[in-house]
Amino acid sequence: MNTRRFDALIIGGGGAGLRAALQLARSDYTVAVVSKVFPTRSHTVSAQGGITAALANVDDDRWEWHMYDTVKGGDWLGDQDAIEFMCREAATAVYELEHMG
Repeated sequence: MNTRRFDALIIGGGGAGLRAALQLARSDYTVAVVSKVFPTRSHTVSAQGGITAALANVDDDRWEWHMYDTVKGGDWLGDQDAIEFMCREAATAVYELEHMG
């Protein structure tokens, strides 16, 4: 039996899992990703809503409005601190992903 050793094992090959694997690999960790489906069949690829962020490319496009829409859309049940962080960082993440291809 072959034994392999990795610094990190990521379960799930969707967008979040692959992004985490990429960041760890850039930090010189050895990484394995295990997924039950091929990455292009993940939920990230099939999500109809895509990725949203306040890119400030139209008037009144601000992360605060993105946060409000997200909190309201979740019927006020979401962790608002986590939602705030996500909305503040969303534009940076979208630009980063766009430049990765």
